[in-house]
Amino acid sequence: DVDECALGLDDCHPDAICQNTPKLYKCMCKVGYTGEGKKCEDIDECDNDFNGGCVHECFNIPGNYRCTCYDGFMLAHDGHNCLDTDECMFNNGGCQHVCVNTVGSYECRCKEGFFLSDNQHTCIHRSEEGMNCMNKDHGCAHICRETPKGGVACECRPGFELSKNQRSCILTCNHGNGGCQHTCDDADNGPICGCHPKYIMHVDGKTCLEREEAAVEIPEGNTTAGADVDKRVKRRLLMETCAVNNGGCDRTCKDTSTGVHCSCPVGFTLQFDGKTCKDIDECQSNNGGCDHFCKNTVGSFDCSCRKGFKLLTDEKSCQDIDECSFERTCDHTCINHPGTFECTCNKGYALYGFTHCGDINECSINNGGCQQLCVNTLGDYECLCHSNYKLHWNKKDCVEIKGPMPDNVSHKVLLHCIKSGGSDKCFLSCSSDVQVVSDIAAIKISVTFKLNEGKCSLKKTEMFQEGLEQIIPERHNSLMESFHYVNLTCSSGKKVHGALSRLPATREIFITADFELETSQKEVTDTCDVRCARKKTEKRFRKTIRTLRKTVNRDQFRVRVSGMDHEVARKSLKLSEPQQSCGIGQMYVGNRCVSCSVGTYYDGERESCVLCPNGTYQDEEGQITCDSCPSPQNPGNQKLAGAHSVSQCGDQCSPGEYSPDGFKPCLPCPLGTYQPEAGRVSCFPCGGGLTTRHSSASLFQDCETKVQCSPGHFYNTTTHRCIRCIVGTYQPEFGQNFCISCPGNTTTDFDGSTNITQCKNRQCGGELGDYTGYIESPNYPGDYPANTECTWNINPPPKRRILIVVPEIFLPIEDECGDYLVMRKSSSSNSVTTYETCQTYERPIAFTSRSKKLWIQFKSNEGNSAKGFQVPYVTYDEDYQELIEDIVRDGRLYASENHQEILKDKKLIKALFDVLAHPQNYFKYTAQESREMFPRSFIRLLRSKVSRFLRPYK
Repeated sequence: DVDECALGLDDCHPDAICQNTPKLYKCMCKVGYTGEGKKCEDIDECDNDFNGGCVHECFNIPGNYRCTCYDGFMLAHDGHNCLDTDECMFNNGGCQHVCVNTVGSYECRCKEGFFLSDNQHTCIHRSEEGMNCMNKDHGCAHICRETPKGGVACECRPGFELSKNQRSCILTCNHGNGGCQHTCDDADNGPICGCHPKYIMHVDGKTCLEREEAAVEIPEGNTTAGADVDKRVKRRLLMETCAVNNGGCDRTCKDTSTGVHCSCPVGFTLQFDGKTCKDIDECQSNNGGCDHFCKNTVGSFDCSCRKGFKLLTDEKSCQDIDECSFERTCDHTCINHPGTFECTCNKGYALYGFTHCGDINECSINNGGCQQLCVNTLGDYECLCHSNYKLHWNKKDCVEIKGPMPDNVSHKVLLHCIKSGGSDKCFLSCSSDVQVVSDIAAIKISVTFKLNEGKCSLKKTEMFQEGLEQIIPERHNSLMESFHYVNLTCSSGKKVHGALSRLPATREIFITADFELETSQKEVTDTCDVRCARKKTEKRFRKTIRTLRKTVNRDQFRVRVSGMDHEVARKSLKLSEPQQSCGIGQMYVGNRCVSCSVGTYYDGERESCVLCPNGTYQDEEGQITCDSCPSPQNPGNQKLAGAHSVSQCGDQCSPGEYSPDGFKPCLPCPLGTYQPEAGRVSCFPCGGGLTTRHSSASLFQDCETKVQCSPGHFYNTTTHRCIRCIVGTYQPEFGQNFCISCPGNTTTDFDGSTNITQCKNRQCGGELGDYTGYIESPNYPGDYPANTECTWNINPPPKRRILIVVPEIFLPIEDECGDYLVMRKSSSSNSVTTYETCQTYERPIAFTSRSKKLWIQFKSNEGNSAKGFQVPYVTYDEDYQELIEDIVRDGRLYASENHQEILKDKKLIKALFDVLAHPQNYFKYTAQESREMFPRSFIRLLRSKVSRFLRPYK
């Protein structure tokens, strides 16, 4: 006999089983299908009076069916019955005070002295003033609305109807299945519950109990009857089928030749009776496969992650949250670390409030180390000197100017500038008692430098003074002439083609410099009159121009314009590889342009970066020259090539020492003085007649003060007392004679501050947009300041409502509500309140505004402080009001830790808000992207809400 079934020669239906017979074969439809075998059709198990045995919803699937439950219920072990979910077991159902579980739902209640806000989760203080919604006697069972004419009007939550007394709310089947475990029918006085045919109603009128099978009673002595019953039982067991009572199986039932075979879904194990399924604690084995934390649940388990990590959509793996990828994480530089991040600030700025950067006022720190005057600038500072002094090379000390001084008439000369034709025109005028007298005509010279090829550009540079002094060799430390006017222009001439027309044309470049000088009257002597002095000056300057022309050929041309230092440099064009042309001070390395590092300069002839030669240094990147070192008294002290700061030019004096030029040999600071820095030409006096314990003192703490001041204080050398640091300053060390100013616009809450962390920004944060925005407590995420008050107003466009998410909020409860955040319709204390809190909540909550616009206030007292809050919001089309409220009021939105993390994830909230604000943006996100962003349980929750909103069930 040929086995047609094995050889595939049968013509059975794909949903049939082929069975070989001695003569031929026969076809039998699989379980769940009907037909003669050659044609099989799916049996719709749900299409009967028993609803497939499902007490709520039955879904037919090919060859089988599946039972599901309404929101607020979970499927029982038998796969058919639905049991109430106790939402209060998970994070108190999201309720601020008390959570009360009900069949199919739950409700939040408030403690005495509070009433439930419109978001049905948070609680608001009651008010005793007048008959309004803030009054505890308003009588509304659910929602209280204030009417324009005064008084109140009651409303009910979704799924309830307002009763005839206009105060009470009647439950309907649309909320938690009406509190019924199985079936629900609406009636005038509320829902009427019913049970599936296999169950009977409990006395509570809501829950259903499984019917017990009648016990078989056998009369004593009637053995024949007993034997008959035994035969019937055996026959019943042999005839047992999955079609009847699911074969007695808890979950999955399969008909076999030996009877029914029960099996359990993932998360359960079959017990010895072969029928019952028992939950498996997956966390006992390999932590459930979770990267971090595992929590067992009935039939499943939940993974969660440590702070700073997020759960991936496989719901097991944890991935570091890259906080640096968020907007506004750090003011300057963000460095991500596993589970956390770090903010750093640019040079000259200090970190405050964990993520913000403020300019350091270096002048508040021992006068910036300046010997005379200190001026703070953004990100830097500058030392200045009094008249008759000039700044030393160390940029801090002041050196007396020796020799004849030029006539000082600058205080009598005024500079006026006016706008003319889109540019500034400036001219000098004299005060009323001064006349312009000049016997010497100004020397005007115009010079043009020609470059055969290349590009020219102007850019600011520093350290020009020494360079110009090198170019003018006959300076001899005296002011021989004064530059009154310098003008620089770069222009391109005609294209000059190569011998072959195929070669690209080069362009002639002309650099024109116009100079105007005035000869100093000190040049005029008995033997050399004005004309003689003028000729000497002009001759000397023309010699300087020849020097300049040589520097142009070396790609170096520097000049001072209007007090600003400039360089003009030739930028070579590589005709064969024009894409490899780099900027000034850069060379081509690999596939990119790299600036020459400190200690080097760009050599145009070699087309590479070269170490600064001995006797020079360069402390900036991307330069084309090196600056000359100051001339030390002992030239042998100069170090090797490649100096990247003036301090490497030679052996500087150490802290506690000084010398006339700052280099060795050095002298110790005498008694009564100190010097905390290297390379200085003087020492600071202790002041107040104080002496030091020893010579060579390097700190003010070495001065023998009469008392030692603690942190938060400074020593006053006049009164010889410790003075508290004033508000806006701090001092972390003992025994200092100054207090440090807080960075940027920050200040301290009180005087006597000891740490920079006590410096806080008092500016209220946030960005308020028509569609999305956020509010932020001052100094967030650092602690907010004391005695601060912030107000924000959110006024959405017409026909839009406001949705707010509070990811977390930190307010110290110890202050007895001295610090609070409130959201109301207006500034009036009697206006409709949406949200109010004075406590810390690390569990997120979302809610819709009770009014179309919001007035928000944050206030703190002088007591304890905390991190505060950053609260985002979105405005949405009011047509979606019912859907949005249905979502945010569902406890399952907050029940899972994974769902809570979604409301804390800035990227995911931004994506959700993007779609809520502009629903058409939903199509920007593919289904795959959504699955990669959100856990399956969250997508299922939203899908059920949207489906119900679009197709409400009856």
